Amino acid sequence: MICFLRGRLIEKQPTRVALDVNGVGYEALIPLSSYDRLPATGEECRLLAHAIVRDDAHMLFGFASEAERAMFRLLIGTTGIGPKLALTALSGLTVRELKAAIAGGDVKRLASVSGIGKKTAERMVVEMRDKIGQSESLEAVAGAEPMSQRDIMLRDTVMALIALGYKQNEAHKMVEKALHGKKTAELTVESVIRLALGQ
Repeated sequence: MICFLRGRLIEKQPTRVALDVNGVGYEALIPLSSYDRLPATGEECRLLAHAIVRDDAHMLFGFASEAERAMFRLLIGTTGIGPKLALTALSGLTVRELKAAIAGGDVKRLASVSGIGKKTAERMVVEMRDKIGQSESLEAVAGAEPMSQRDIMLRDTVMALIALGYKQNEAHKMVEKALHGKKTAELTVESVIRLALGQ
């Protein structure tokens, strides 16, 4: 089983990356939280990996941290949550926010993620609460690690586009295109939305 990948970053998008590992190209699907931590294209990159092999598809998922990969594995072990929905959950909420919502039974917060309805959110609480562990739950509820302004801006922009009716992947692509060649420090959620919508 592939544990991690280390190689030159050939291509990066909010939902996927391509790595050249000793002359072999690997494509991995990633959450938005990992995209924000990627180095520049052409630089060396290391991603933790999780592979899923099925009759109809071989999929590789990449993560910038062990916490993200561990949460992904917990999510896909929950009834009704597949790998793509697990990535969506990690793109919509941080690992700590997910833990806090699950530990606190915050169904509304979990259901705010695109693709997760009330029933799925309730199932997440029931099935995942014990798996997270009491110490982790207390740590998560005690106080979420603050996100950077850039992370918050990217997440909020994607969520706003989803709220406007765009699909998650489409929203990610629109944001990536809008931000191409621009310094995110100078932009706001509103300005990125306008750029993404071509206004």
